[in-house]
Amino acid sequence: MVQKIKDAIVELVFSDEIIPVKASIYISEKLNHSYGYLSNLFSEVAYTSIENFIILQKIEHAKALIIRNKQSLTEIAHKLNYSSVAHLSTQFKNTTGITPSQFQKIIGKRRRAQSTAINPKMQYE
Repeated sequence: MVQKIKDAIVELVFSDEIIPVKASIYISEKLNHSYGYLSNLFSEVAYTSIENFIILQKIEHAKALIIRNKQSLTEIAHKLNYSSVAHLSTQFKNTTGITPSQFQKIIGKRRRAQSTAINPKMQYE
């Protein structure tokens, strides 16, 4: 059952479509159990709350979207159902220790370093 909860959360977070219901409603309807029951079971087995697991999945998805570099932080926040970029940034920093902007800069530096290593002439352009 805990794996089914995790699968439902991953499906919810990584969906290409924005699912317009609260995670608790989505999970309980998908698994046909009360959220209270599922939450207690998940906490006992996984040693973390469903809410914390959702946050971790959202941050992993945010990192993947930042790495793809095709969306702004505003678009990413909206896609992940955050009320604002500030809310995303707070949870991102609490989870990773750095802000999404700092993460973007690190990824950008790595890309430039890889490009320079592949084509040393780019270093002087």
